[in-house]
Parts: sequence; structure tokens; C-alpha cells
Amino acid sequence: MPKDMAQETTIYERRESAARSYCRSMPAVFTHARGSELFDELGTRHIDFLAGCSSLNYGHNDPDMKAALIDHISDDGIAHGLDLHSQAKGAFLTAFERHILAPREMDHRVMFTGPTGANAVEAAMKTARKVTGRTNIIAFTNGFHGVTMGALAATGNGYHRGGAGMDTAGVTRMPFDGYAEGLDAAALLEQMLSDPSGGIDAPAAILLETVQGEGGLNTASAEFVKALESIAHAHGALLIIDDIQAGCGRAGTFFSFEAMDVTPDIVTMAKSISGFGLPMALMLVRPEQDVFGPAEHNGTFRGNTHAFVTARVAIEKFWADAAFEQEIARKAAIVTDGLDSIAAMIPGARLKGRGMMQGVDVGSGDLAGAICAAAYRNGLVIETSGPKDEVVKVLAPLTTPDAILREGFDILRAATATVTETMKQAAE
Repeated sequence: MPKDMAQETTIYERRESAARSYCRSMPAVFTHARGSELFDELGTRHIDFLAGCSSLNYGHNDPDMKAALIDHISDDGIAHGLDLHSQAKGAFLTAFERHILAPREMDHRVMFTGPTGANAVEAAMKTARKVTGRTNIIAFTNGFHGVTMGALAATGNGYHRGGAGMDTAGVTRMPFDGYAEGLDAAALLEQMLSDPSGGIDAPAAILLETVQGEGGLNTASAEFVKALESIAHAHGALLIIDDIQAGCGRAGTFFSFEAMDVTPDIVTMAKSISGFGLPMALMLVRPEQDVFGPAEHNGTFRGNTHAFVTARVAIEKFWADAAFEQEIARKAAIVTDGLDSIAAMIPGARLKGRGMMQGVDVGSGDLAGAICAAAYRNGLVIETSGPKDEVVKVLAPLTTPDAILREGFDILRAATATVTETMKQAAE
């Protein structure tokens, strides 16, 4: 390559695929991170309100997880074991059973899938189809479940669906809770499934997120989720809750559905389940629905041993008692107050989400994007969500100190004030 061409472009522009996304709006070259702070190669500090899209719920480089991982590697601990038994896997399963499943009276088995959330969703959909002998999955408007072909069929976003290059089938999409004013979405689903001419094939499963992370932080009420559980079982289908983004404390409790008095047949988890940002995904499934034969759904990286090490520490450190959950609730109130102050600056803006998974709908993707861009220029990493990218979405690590959380909102308020004033002047 000619020297002048090399000087004009970065290695990322020359060699990284056009599929790259976050780095387009946040082009800094990051070098290290601690807790809720990122640092780039120029030494600039950034507050992290993205947290790896909820993959870093416990922050960057938690010291206890880091120490456990370093010890494991230093002792020549197993690095890759397919699904062989290992001390690290057994320790994680023991901690998960003791601190997560048993206290919640969940009898689910744990299936380690390929290390992405989409792979866990694929496994869940395949399981439901094998259990029931049916093919149709009920999914919802604005749902996001991944971009592999099966998961993509259940994803509502047209941009991502368009990337498939072929038809995505096997899913009937219904309105989510609150999708249309005055519509009882659960009652509509029940009526259509009960009507021989309703046009919906008998489903293998009903699949939903209780908080739609990429879909704009739309939240399902407990009444809606309980109704879906009843509908699923009345019609011989399984209830699948996708807790990949909303789980691991993000929505306030370890599982997002804990206060809803429901027991999903299947739960999918990924993102922060490793605790440290390491790739790991799993599917929780009731014993009677654990129907795959050996390696029927497999993958070379089903079970990341290094992730087992850090995931165990995360469970034992943060979920052995109720203290962390109480801390999340307290910090969620700070987030709500901060977002209220942003919403007050924008006519018609409204808060969405719950727990530490909240945002403000500013009514326009252009406005939300401009606010996030201005915030980034002043040291805050934050992104948008929603069908038109109209929601400024806060996904700060759950461990973010109060002072840093408030500092992040100071930056966000200043960015909002700057952008709204600029737009006002341009309109005059």
C-alpha cells in the first residue's frame, strides 16, 4: 500500500469490516479500564454508561474475578475442555445452584451453548420445537433475540432482518405489552390462538424479553407475563424468557421476572453471566424438557472454562445474600432522578425501562444521537436504542460508585442542554 494511503486511513478503516458499529460514533482507541471508567491511548478518561451492552454489569476488571482468573491461568488450569467435566465448571454449577436456582425454587438444568446470546436463543427455540413437535414460535414487536437465522426470525428490527439475505420463517409476531394504546395484547393473542380461523399455527413456544433492551426499553407488566405463561400452557406451548440483556441484576433482580410469579420453561442467559465480559451463554431448561441427545446442539466453545472461573466469583461475591440487590435498587433511583432531569429539558420526553436498565425517549433518533455524540465528546460512553434510535439508554455497570454515576449524568445534562439549544437556534 502506498505510504500516503496508509497515512490517510487507520488500520480499522483499511482492514475491519464495514459491519463495525459502536466504533463509528466512538472512535477512540481504548487501552485499559477499571470499574466504570475507560481510558484511551491519549490518556483521556471516559465514564462507561454502556458496559458492553450489559456484558459488564460488575464493571471492568473486577479485582476478585481478575485474581481468580490469573491464579487459574498461572496454575495451568484447563483453558478449553469442550463439555468435559472440569473443576472450574463444577464450582460454577455448585455456586449457581446454591445461590441462584435453589433459593428461587427453580429445578432447571443448565445447558452450556455456544458462547453468544443468539446461540442460547437458537437452542431454546430448537428445544421447544423438539418438545412439542411444532414449529411456530410466538415472538413480539420490537423484540431482539440475535442475528443468526433462527434468532433473527424472532427479532423484530427490519434493518437486522434485512441482513439475512433470505426469508426468515417459523415465527408469528404479535404486539408486545403496551404496543398500541388501549390494546390488551395478551387477550388478543389468546383470542387468536383459540379461534380455529385465527390464522396462527399452534405454537411451540412464546418467546419474550421482559424489558426490550434493543427495542427501546419497553417493559412488560407482571400481568402480561403471567397471562402469557397461562396462554402458553393452555395451548401446549413453552414459555421462553430471554434474559440475556435484562438478567444478572440489570432489571433489578438476578432474573428479570422474579417479582412476576412466573416460572419460565426456558431461560436464556449470556452477556454478564460470565461476570467479567468473557464469552459465555447458557440455557436453563426444566428437566422434563431437557430433550436434546448428546451433542445434538453442540459447539466447540460450549462452556468457556475461563468464564466459569469468573462467573463463580461473580455469583459468590454479589448474589450470596440480598445486599447487592438492595444496592441496585438504591442506584436505580439515582438513575431515575438523573433521567427525570433530562426529560424535563425536552418537551414530550418520557422515561422507559426499569432497574439499572433505563433510558429517556426523546422522540427523535436524530436528537438522541446528537445528545449521545455530545456526551461522548465530553467523556461519556453512551448509546441509543429503539426502533428509530430515539431512546438515550443508560446501561452503567451495577457497581458504579454514586459519585461517578452522578458525574455521568452531569455530562449527559450538559450535552442535552447544548444540543437542544443548538437545535432551537437553528430553527429560529
